[in-house]
Amino acid sequence: MGAMGRSVLAGLIIGTLSVAMFLMLVMGASTGGSSGSPLAQLIAVGIVSLFGGGIPGTLIGVVVGAAKNRRAQALPPPTLIRPMVLPPPPPPPVGRDRWAGAVGRAELSVRRVYAVVETVPPSPARDWMSRIAGQFEAELGNVRRIADLGRALDADHDHPVGKRLHAAVRDFTAFEDQVGGVALRMVDHTSLDAARVHLEVLEQQLPHLGNS
Repeated sequence: MGAMGRSVLAGLIIGTLSVAMFLMLVMGASTGGSSGSPLAQLIAVGIVSLFGGGIPGTLIGVVVGAAKNRRAQALPPPTLIRPMVLPPPPPPPVGRDRWAGAVGRAELSVRRVYAVVETVPPSPARDWMSRIAGQFEAELGNVRRIADLGRALDADHDHPVGKRLHAAVRDFTAFEDQVGGVALRMVDHTSLDAARVHLEVLEQQLPHLGNS
């Protein structure tokens, strides 16, 4: 039952009962409760109450129901709460692949070689080691070009480019260890004459990727 129907029914009931109660009080006061047949009086009260109170009450219920309907129509429709949609996860960063990882490992070897040279006391031998470290750093350009070629070809580990890059990283790591060994020998012998042979051998061990 809608709002209109509930209002009409309520008006009918309230109006009828109100008039009925009023008539019964009036009749009881005027006759002393002992005039005529009770059934006839009840029927008369019902008919008068229905027409005298039920119909006006029904009309009032219609007016009230119409007002409620207009108010309900004037209200904005309820806002639908949409479920939260999370954005898709971001794609993995471009470029941080195994090729970039190999280049990063070679760059780490260069930084470590420079750090080793810094531990050697200032001397002609240290100057020689610094030049060797500069030549070592220059080979990074070749490592990056090999990695770019492998990425462009989408090559796997068994591809010649992948094997070439793996060998280059291995050479960089090995040279890093050799520089550390020479620096260790120079802890107590920093003169150029004492370190000459080791520095000459170290220079010969430099990776030369552009010529391989």
